Amino acid sequence: MLSEAREYLLAESKAIEYAAEFLDDGFLKAVELIYSRPGKVIVTGMGKSGLVGRKISATLTSTGTQSVFLHPGEAYHGDLGVLADGDTILTIAYSGETKELLDIFPAFKRMNLPIILLTGKPKSTLAQQSNVVIDIHVQKEIGPLPFVPTVSSTVTLAFGDVLSVMLLKKRGFTEEDFARFHPGGAIGKRLLTRISDLMHLESELPRVLEEDSMEKIILTMSGPNFGIAGVFNKEGQLLGVISDGDLRRAFKNHGANSMKLKAVDLMNKKPKTIDKLELAETALHIMEKHKITVLFVTEEGNSDKIVGLIHLHDIVQHKII
Repeated sequence: MLSEAREYLLAESKAIEYAAEFLDDGFLKAVELIYSRPGKVIVTGMGKSGLVGRKISATLTSTGTQSVFLHPGEAYHGDLGVLADGDTILTIAYSGETKELLDIFPAFKRMNLPIILLTGKPKSTLAQQSNVVIDIHVQKEIGPLPFVPTVSSTVTLAFGDVLSVMLLKKRGFTEEDFARFHPGGAIGKRLLTRISDLMHLESELPRVLEEDSMEKIILTMSGPNFGIAGVFNKEGQLLGVISDGDLRRAFKNHGANSMKLKAVDLMNKKPKTIDKLELAETALHIMEKHKITVLFVTEEGNSDKIVGLIHLHDIVQHKII
């Protein structure tokens, strides 16, 4: 059974390779037609074609091309109201003879809406009434019942994905554009969440002055659970950072004399900072690269002004990772 299943999977894969070989200008015309039109892409189809069409419509919508699915059976009962000037019709009908589609094509024609047809029968009745025809024929379906849509559905779905991606590229649709349409998902959080959304404000900063004593440093670092203290001068400039590791090394190297050290003696003089408008994901990359857990946050476009702090835990808790 596993051997047979593998053969079926390979047959599905080979069908897509076969479709790539006979891809022609019809596909390019479809891309240009949709791109040139100001309205929505109305995707329609019956049965399995309709189910695949719903997915294609969803992919188009999430990648910058407005689209809705129109069920042919509901079209004559009010759903034709979704049509508007500037729309483009994307019809899926492998046989090219689907009665419900033949019935609503005149409505599309009356509104002068161009029709793109995905079909396995490029000389069918629907094909003759369409403006652009994309040939999606397959050599055979898989399984013992050759009339069950299997491989043909896979190829149709693949064509829809490629159509969406080509339109995405033509529109210059970016990761940030995609994230705006997916604000609740992991992708949206990763691409939209900025440091300013997560950072602790300036009033919460664990700060000491460069001449402060070891006692003051320890008390400061024992407060908020950041594990560091920022060393500032009287003008408010960040001079360095003291970490738990810096304290341990001081006691190891100086013993009892460690208590005589000042903040300026302990600090790392090259503190890592990040602009508040950078993505939280960028902060994560910096932390991983330098093996640190905290970054001081600077004002937008002003690397000398510290306005906050971000900790690795803030990023983890927001599920950016």
